[in-house]
Amino acid sequence: MTQIQRSGADFVVDAGLLAEAFGLPPADVPALMKEGRITSRFETGVEDDAGSYRLTFWHGGLACRFTVDENGVVLKRATFDAARRPGPQPAGRA
Repeated sequence: MTQIQRSGADFVVDAGLLAEAFGLPPADVPALMKEGRITSRFETGVEDDAGSYRLTFWHGGLACRFTVDENGVVLKRATFDAARRPGPQPAGRA
């Protein structure tokens, strides 16, 4: 599997990619997501950003954001301190 794949209207992110971003063993990622300890938000680009998607994941005090095209090709990637980043935090899993 490539790191991010399109699956219908959704995207599937490889656990290794999130593990790397959060400093976790890849095998821990699925359980942390199931437990709600890794949460996510999916946003579709509009106007000038049409055709791109933003996938943001939170774990502990960190957030990792991937901007991808319609095929899942990563255009931008950022990991940052979620407490310092303005904007809404997720209420739960997306």
